[in-house]
Amino acid sequence: MQDRKTLSLSVAALGVVYGDIGTSPIYALRECFFGEHRIEATPDNVLGVLSLITWALILVVTLKYLAIVLRADNKGEGGTIALVALLNPWRARRGSQRYLLMLLGLFGAALLYGDGAITPAISVLSAVEGLSVATPAFQRFVVPITLVIIVGIFLMQKRGTGGLGALFGPGMTIWFLVLAALGVHGMVGNPEVLVALSPGYAVDFFLRNGMAGFIVLSSVFLVVTGAEALYADMGHFGRSPIRRAWLFLVLPALLLNYFGQGALILDGGDGIHNPFYQLAPDWMTYPLVGLTTFATIIASQAMITGAFSLTSQLVQLGQLPRMNIVQTSGDEQGQIYIPAVNWLLMLVCIGLVLAFRSSSNLAAAYGIAVSSTMVVTTILAFFVARRYDWRPGLVLPLTILFLVIDLSFFSANLLKVFAGGWVPLLMAACIFTLMTTWSRGRKLFQSRIAEGEDSTEELARRVREKPPHMIPGTGIYLTGGDHAPAYLLRHLERNKVLHERIVLLTVQTVDEPRVPAVERLRGWGIAPGIYRLVIRYGFMQTPNVPVALRFSEQLGLDIDIDNVTYFLGRATLIPSDSLPGMALWRDHLFAFLAHNATRATDFYGLPPEDVVELGFHVEI
Repeated sequence: MQDRKTLSLSVAALGVVYGDIGTSPIYALRECFFGEHRIEATPDNVLGVLSLITWALILVVTLKYLAIVLRADNKGEGGTIALVALLNPWRARRGSQRYLLMLLGLFGAALLYGDGAITPAISVLSAVEGLSVATPAFQRFVVPITLVIIVGIFLMQKRGTGGLGALFGPGMTIWFLVLAALGVHGMVGNPEVLVALSPGYAVDFFLRNGMAGFIVLSSVFLVVTGAEALYADMGHFGRSPIRRAWLFLVLPALLLNYFGQGALILDGGDGIHNPFYQLAPDWMTYPLVGLTTFATIIASQAMITGAFSLTSQLVQLGQLPRMNIVQTSGDEQGQIYIPAVNWLLMLVCIGLVLAFRSSSNLAAAYGIAVSSTMVVTTILAFFVARRYDWRPGLVLPLTILFLVIDLSFFSANLLKVFAGGWVPLLMAACIFTLMTTWSRGRKLFQSRIAEGEDSTEELARRVREKPPHMIPGTGIYLTGGDHAPAYLLRHLERNKVLHERIVLLTVQTVDEPRVPAVERLRGWGIAPGIYRLVIRYGFMQTPNVPVALRFSEQLGLDIDIDNVTYFLGRATLIPSDSLPGMALWRDHLFAFLAHNATRATDFYGLPPEDVVELGFHVEI
């Protein structure tokens, strides 16, 4: 039974985890010998590049990610944010090592948005370009067809991926089997190409080609661009299914296909220009274009949903403004849709396709985002390993090995900055600026409003000494900490009326992926009729306050959800350069983000008819 479950998860993992890396054969080897930074397709160079590809897949994917990084899980969850959370840096002092590591992790997360935008563009473009292999007459239709497919991918996001997701695993299983079959077909006439499995050919390649060999590393790197997904999607499938899928199907299929393409280049002479499609018999070109397009849709879908998940985590941790997060499945909490992220990614993808117009041109922009993220992952994993005392004698040597590999790929991709690599870097810089401005602005905002707040004990004293007029029901006041919010005190002072039961409620996100429902609610009494409640969520969960309050009976507090009024403070921010904190332009940016953030009513799932908002002004 356990083996059957592992097999089922391994097949499912093929459709989510390996969609990106599984479509790399469409363009990776082509870029090495026919792209802008190509190297001459001599027999020695072909064998050298195949050896580099082989050992990149073994060292980066198999050893680094599958054997080492997958061990760094946060309650079963992986990804950059989970890795950062293991270091518990969210309350670290500014300028401390943990704070700097947090910033590094956030920048790595920002880089993943660039990957999420470029993957659909380059994958779908490379698939549709197969039509021009069949006949050059299709060349002028490649971009329009690509745009139609990309728009269709983003339009279907709001429907969720539950039904279509069931096709992803079996679909990618067929894809990898076809990759393997094409590779074997290509090697039939030249099996000697398998000698490139030896790392000696990679060493010889560098010795012979020098700087030209180093530059081609940026194209070789395309074979491992989906490796970060292995870690990010660990929570969906677990370590064992991901590892088994890689070792028993994905890695063999990729290697066979790359070696088949290499054999074709050695045999094909000047007529070869797109080895992936030319590897197939002529009758198979159109079916292969269809299958390839389907595979790239799956790869794109995985990256888009990954961007949704990453955004949700960052919102919960207070690193991005509140956004409208739509649950697309009643059974799977991880299936979400974020309209703002979806439409922004779609516009960026369309812009990339129109600007670069070919997958070869886009390849220059692709590698630098992922190679940068891999460097970040290696550094963060080192500090996590030190904190949790993982085999100290192995941690440093392995970190040095991985950093040498990652920095080599990163340096090679830096040469492409002016050819398009600046695109994901600019995207990451903008998103990182938004995150740091929002996070810093929130802290400054909270410190400003704290000046008008009192302790909960002071609130109890005021109510006791000057009892206000009491009305039936429960008044729930959202507050950011263990204090009475300023808008509650102002409401009491001016209106001199309160509900007979007052609840000071804080919604808290903890440094864990998920908090079980039975552990979600904590509470205690402050004074007769005044209570303090804390609702705890993990950074991968979507808050819903009314649902959580149904557990209040377990705390001895029987809240009638149908007779509740929620009170929220609605601040109007006034940027000012007379107060310390941030530059004035960042004050304005924070005010803009706050004004356009999703209302707390929607974000916390509060019934709008039961909400009262009390406005106030705050100078920042």
